[in-house]
Amino acid sequence: METDRQRFERVYDDCYDAILRYCLRRSSREDALDAAAETFLVAWRRRADLPVGRELPWLYGVARRVVANQRRGRLRQVTVLASLRSVDEPDDGPETLVVQHSEITDLIAALDRLSPKDREVVCLAGWEELDRDELALAVGCTPNAATKRLNRALDRLGHELGVVERKHVRFFRRGKVAS
Repeated sequence: METDRQRFERVYDDCYDAILRYCLRRSSREDALDAAAETFLVAWRRRADLPVGRELPWLYGVARRVVANQRRGRLRQVTVLASLRSVDEPDDGPETLVVQHSEITDLIAALDRLSPKDREVVCLAGWEELDRDELALAVGCTPNAATKRLNRALDRLGHELGVVERKHVRFFRRGKVAS
């Protein structure tokens, strides 16, 4: 039988890289490293709540909240600094400087126009490749609600990209990803 410490060490070894990649896609390297560390600090403190066999989706949910808290803190910090300096800074992030391809640029712009909840559910399903049950665990809802949220978010993303209709193609069908 695994002790709490052994289980935590196993979960850390198995999931750290995925959580760090998740955080890196949402923040700077320094902030991502901090967010990944804080995610596992929460996991250690709440190790009794870690669902057996479903640790990664649960950790994605924790990481999502940690990154959101970081973002709010950063926004407060930037707002205070901007008011102290009385200087407007450009809104262009690193994606604007790096991304050259027009389709990717259009997709990033469309994602940016989505609400934070829609953007997060699309990114969790797309980038993290979570199935409906994992997505539900990560965003804190039932699998059916997760499916509905994702499909509605994809409809809104399609609208932002100029897609007239998705022809009733749905991302999740009976636990599998539609091709």
